[in-house]
Amino acid sequence: MTKQKACKICKTIYEGEKCPRCESKESTDSFKGRIIVLQPEKSEIAQKLKIKEKGTFAIKVR
Repeated sequence: MTKQKACKICKTIYEGEKCPRCESKESTDSFKGRIIVLQPEKSEIAQKLKIKEKGTFAIKVR
């Protein structure tokens, strides 16, 4: 099983070599919290974190 990483640019949580959302290779396995956004346009938390797309995101990336 591959360890999940969080992108330092867009905070997307993923497995693999590069971020599927922004194509960045800057990642870390040290992140805190996780938010799963299903309807970003209706989510107050997504708006506060400035998330505009569906997906799984880290709340804090180190």
